[in-house]
Amino acid sequence: MTFSIVAFDPANGDLGIAVQSKFPNVGVSIPFARAGVGAVATQSYCNTSYGPRGLALLENGASPQQAIDILTGSDDQRDYRQVGIIDAQGHTASFTGAQCFDWAGSLQGQHCAAQGNTLAGSPVVENMVSTFEDSRGSLAERLLAALQAGQASGGDRRGQQSAALLVVRAGGGYGGFDDRYVDISVYDHPAPIAELERLYAIHRLTYFRSEPDQLVKIDRIIAHELQQMLHHRGFYQGAATGICDETLLKALRNFMGWENYDERIRSDDQIDLEVLADMRQKHQLWLRANHLVT
Repeated sequence: MTFSIVAFDPANGDLGIAVQSKFPNVGVSIPFARAGVGAVATQSYCNTSYGPRGLALLENGASPQQAIDILTGSDDQRDYRQVGIIDAQGHTASFTGAQCFDWAGSLQGQHCAAQGNTLAGSPVVENMVSTFEDSRGSLAERLLAALQAGQASGGDRRGQQSAALLVVRAGGGYGGFDDRYVDISVYDHPAPIAELERLYAIHRLTYFRSEPDQLVKIDRIIAHELQQMLHHRGFYQGAATGICDETLLKALRNFMGWENYDERIRSDDQIDLEVLADMRQKHQLWLRANHLVT
């Protein structure tokens, strides 16, 4: 009923899971992860206790295979379960019960493991692993690419319904207070993986902090543009002078908080190019909505 991939990024320690299923709200029952510990995907009549218990076992020194042996060893319904585990060193293990709907199985790759049941065939997990290994970018982007590859290979034989993406990073959550770097779930949708990608783009802009190479100084041209935009929206009073002073910066900070760019608000005279591009796009939509431009 489901296919998933658990993975690790040795460059920064990120751990994550991507999953799709012909089952509603798959994100609430399958993906579990903890920064610096590991990630667990529990599926196929899933035993949700495998998530927290598996992470506790990893945290206390068990290998992924040892964790699976302990979890399934005490479960009299193990033949109906499927689980994939990765630890914070990139070691993996998977288990597929004998009673899981065909096709059911798994494949381990470099810093990843893909598993699924009720699939079109083994190419689903094979292409998930090869795509993950061959792709570049952040862990979240590679997980999404793997999920798309699994679907392109036939995916769940029953179709699509929900999907989820979970990536954990120490201090990676909103405000740096938790490890939920990416936590997105599509409850019910005809194309849940595509919807997951759309939501991830929103998540990046809202929750990720600015990359240094995306920061530019607010020069006279940008200052003039910002003053005009912020004046239209009621955040800046006075003429558009092109001077980046504290009045403009305060108005910009207030507007960015209003528009949910919280994590990219700055106290200096720089602006994030991704934020600026999004502001421009949304400003044009606002102007049209208010009949100020045709």
